[in-house]
Amino acid sequence: MTDAAPTRIRPRNTRTRSLPRALTFAGAIIAFLIGSGFATGQEILQYFTSYGYAGLFGTGLLVLVLMTYVCVECLTAGQSEKFDRPSRIFHYYCGRHLGAFFDYFSILFVFLSFTVMVAGAGAVFQEHYGLSKYLGGIGLAVAVGLTVWFGLRGLVDVIGKIGPLIVVIAVALGVLGLIRGADGVAGGNALLPALELTQASSNWYLSGLSYVGFCMLWLAAFLTALGATARSRREASTGGLVGGIAFSLACIVVGLGLLASISKVNGTEIPMLVLASDFSPLLASGFSVIILAGIYTTAVPLLWTVSSRFLTEKTRAYKAATLGLAAAGTLIGLVLPFSQMVNIVYVVNGYVGIVLLVLMLVKTAARLIRHQPA
Repeated sequence: MTDAAPTRIRPRNTRTRSLPRALTFAGAIIAFLIGSGFATGQEILQYFTSYGYAGLFGTGLLVLVLMTYVCVECLTAGQSEKFDRPSRIFHYYCGRHLGAFFDYFSILFVFLSFTVMVAGAGAVFQEHYGLSKYLGGIGLAVAVGLTVWFGLRGLVDVIGKIGPLIVVIAVALGVLGLIRGADGVAGGNALLPALELTQASSNWYLSGLSYVGFCMLWLAAFLTALGATARSRREASTGGLVGGIAFSLACIVVGLGLLASISKVNGTEIPMLVLASDFSPLLASGFSVIILAGIYTTAVPLLWTVSSRFLTEKTRAYKAATLGLAAAGTLIGLVLPFSQMVNIVYVVNGYVGIVLLVLMLVKTAARLIRHQPA
């Protein structure tokens, strides 16, 4: 009697197993970036639409390339380096002294960005619902503070699922605006010189660099922490690639929709709700809820980044600091109109972020040269 042939055990397809996790990373990136600026349309209006065709396609292409690079680079660096804390990413790219500067500066900027989220929630309550902006701002701060209380793991699970849904709806509204806009894309582009639109910079390419710059200051530590949970470099890079490309394309589509209705959205705090109202008050009301969800999904990781930078998650000190920061952000965020908050906080910090982008590119180039065969 011969021995039975050994049973072959088929190895699992690791590429298939890693895809859902990579898509979760992509969803977290998208959800993090949509925030109050994207979801309301104010950010897209100032950085893309206000420059017309040059902004939508020049800025859009520049953002697509650089944003995708940043997402992939930060996630893969987090996966390979396993830093003792996420903020070490700045030292990795910038060295000891500049790294320390960006470390602390990014925390300040992230906190100020949280105040912009508060302002955005307040603007939705005031402009669409006719309620006090304080009700919207305080309500957001309470919801975000309680979410951050429970730590990053639950946060990633939540925002990774809600983010893509919000972007799909926002892009659909942008497409509707593009098709049915009162001005049309060509007409809106012709109207731009006669309108007093707030712009992020003096030209479209600086606007694009500034946009990527401020997003980097948001994303660096957050993506480094996510990257450390990736099981492989492929998983991390796939998530960064999908997230960066999807978000950048969404910006272009929404920007086209706003351009097609530029005479109506000019001067408004929440231009996306103007687009929605053109089709149906019911659609506008539904989308106002979507905007608030988008603000929430960005505000949560922003507040978490600040709280977890100095304190251990779920400790008593961490929880107290989280609630204190949420309260302080509410006080600051409700001082100025939302559109001014976007233009001041994002644009100024975006120029600082350009320096970080250059240093990251230099580091990447040096690594590639070093690994080239002789």
